Amino acid sequence: MKKDEVFKEKIKKQFEFDESVASVFDDMLSRSVPFYEEMLHLTTSFGLKYLEDGDRVYDLGCSTASTLIHLAKHSQVNLDLIGIDNSSAMLKRAKNKAHAYGLDIKFKDADIFDLELKKSKLIISNYTLQFIRPLKREQLINKIYDSLEDGGVFIFSEKVITEDKILNKYFIDEYYNFKKNQGYSEFEISQKREALENVLIPYSYSENKQMIEDAGFKHFDCLFKWINFSTFIAIKN
Repeated sequence: MKKDEVFKEKIKKQFEFDESVASVFDDMLSRSVPFYEEMLHLTTSFGLKYLEDGDRVYDLGCSTASTLIHLAKHSQVNLDLIGIDNSSAMLKRAKNKAHAYGLDIKFKDADIFDLELKKSKLIISNYTLQFIRPLKREQLINKIYDSLEDGGVFIFSEKVITEDKILNKYFIDEYYNFKKNQGYSEFEISQKREALENVLIPYSYSENKQMIEDAGFKHFDCLFKWINFSTFIAIKN
């Protein structure tokens, strides 16, 4: 696994999922997302509770396919697994990883909004919604709800904010300490924060809940939370 050193030099552009990021993305996730392995486990564990043989699963913003690979390796039934991403650099690595594990996973290089989603039982979107503009984000949740079968499940993870400004600052400080302990320098942390400005737009817990309920989901809950990172589940009746 190539080490993430993308932000060791002064940034020249906003953050994007290009070749430089894709080449170190797995290391970036493991060192930038607290309890990333636990999130993968929960996504797989709860997703499999609702899946039967032949069910279709989408991963929206699948990046290097870590989630779909984890799901496939732990499933006792055959699933129709489909990863969607608009970064060709990410999908190249996703295909290579799936092939290395001998897994049958389909990949589509497409914008989520341009692609028709067929009826599915599970849709996953880990750390993807936060990169979509708020108005379009709500459109996507509606599209997800409409494409899910009755009893279908939507599992997603997001960076979140709290509405208490002082507490939110403490959250950020704690997260920066986490990144320092993962080997990132103060300069790298500040560079990445600047690159993500106005690119990553997090919602609060209540905003995520409202968006899900407005789409028609009747059941919404938080599977996991660490400071400003959460994994949610929504169920369609």
